[in-house]
Amino acid sequence: MPFWRSDLIDFALRHETEKHIREQMEWIGRDPENAAPYYNLAQLYRIDGRAEEALGLLLEAVRLDAGFAGAHVALAEMYAVKGDYPAAWKHARSAESSGNSAGIELLSRYGVATDR
Repeated sequence: MPFWRSDLIDFALRHETEKHIREQMEWIGRDPENAAPYYNLAQLYRIDGRAEEALGLLLEAVRLDAGFAGAHVALAEMYAVKGDYPAAWKHARSAESSGNSAGIELLSRYGVATDR
């Protein structure tokens, strides 16, 4: 791919990501007790390389909605990458108790040591 095409694609992706970040922040401003925009914003921050901010947003999402399985799965992934396996398993199990086994499957597939 020619250099200029790569730059153009990067610019367009950055522009779209920033637009969606603003939308989620506005949603949080309108409805701060709704876990969904915190989760959405966290996923956008993960894409943008802002892992620590994403982690905080995901923790806020599960504080607001303890049964938010998608947020628990994302937390399991992030904690596994950080090497905090007990926290990864905790969130994977929380997701599973809400009907989503993706975190358990992920940690098992990659041989992440259990905390038991």
